[in-house]
Amino acid sequence: MTTANEPPVTSPSIVLLTLARRIESELNAALAPLDLTVSKLGLLGHISGVPGVSFSDLARMSGTTVQSVHGAVKALAAAGLVRDTTARAGSASAIELTADGTRLLRSAKEAVAVVDERLFGPAADPIQRQVADAVRAAFDGP
Repeated sequence: MTTANEPPVTSPSIVLLTLARRIESELNAALAPLDLTVSKLGLLGHISGVPGVSFSDLARMSGTTVQSVHGAVKALAAAGLVRDTTARAGSASAIELTADGTRLLRSAKEAVAVVDERLFGPAADPIQRQVADAVRAAFDGP
């Protein structure tokens, strides 16, 4: 608790949550013309990164349930973006992108780059640029 003379305590959790909500909103707006959401983009990205991935692995990577992944993948398959190369009873699924899915993912990456530039590029808020620099430093190799 702070008094009237002390600055408020800065909570990294609250700051990052606030920024994350703004990022998700901006990304969803940029992805809408492609008929994508952030969660669908995440699934396409995971499938692209791990061709032949199973439903249970997708659920783990997405932080969701297998049932949710089944529904989302079914919708992606109906749209012609993914296929299950072993879709038969009794065998594990192996999900991969189709050519259309690969093209859509490429377009989505371009939309994400525009949002990244707007939120974290040279003209962005200096604090947001610092956050982006910290993220890059944490995840880019030495």
